[in-house]
Amino acid sequence: MYADRPAFSIDPDRDTGPARDFLWGLPDPDRQGAFYAGVPTKRALAWLADTVLVTLLTLIAVPLTAFVGLFFLPLLFVTIGFVYRWSTIAGGSATWGMRLMGIEFRDRNGRRFDSGMAFLHTLGFVLIATTVIPQILSAGLMLTQPRGQGLHDLVLGTTAINRPA
Repeated sequence: MYADRPAFSIDPDRDTGPARDFLWGLPDPDRQGAFYAGVPTKRALAWLADTVLVTLLTLIAVPLTAFVGLFFLPLLFVTIGFVYRWSTIAGGSATWGMRLMGIEFRDRNGRRFDSGMAFLHTLGFVLIATTVIPQILSAGLMLTQPRGQGLHDLVLGTTAINRPA
């Protein structure tokens, strides 16, 4: 198997059955369900851990701005959260909270995220997180989709999986 291809990918040259779709590089939730077991709960716990971490980073940043950051605290929080999420996902296809929970993101080809995909995923996450109805819809999708994909995951063709051993 090639180093840049995960062990669970489907060979697009040989797989011509109806199960093949545009997410052909991701594990099949019916045949390889262990990759998705408990992922929605782990994503929620990872989100909590990441939110606590971003809050701490924001509290550290406020004095560094000579307390001017208090005047635009929500914007400071969102900016720090965006940079944190983008940089950690680009560096290892998972935030630190996700790493703690043993999950990581994969693109439609089954590869880890690069910086560009991490940016797009983070942008989608932030846009959804700042609006109520898409946020509720995204959480509902994570609980009902076979791959546990949220709204931004469906748009980008990405998913979170349990980290392969």
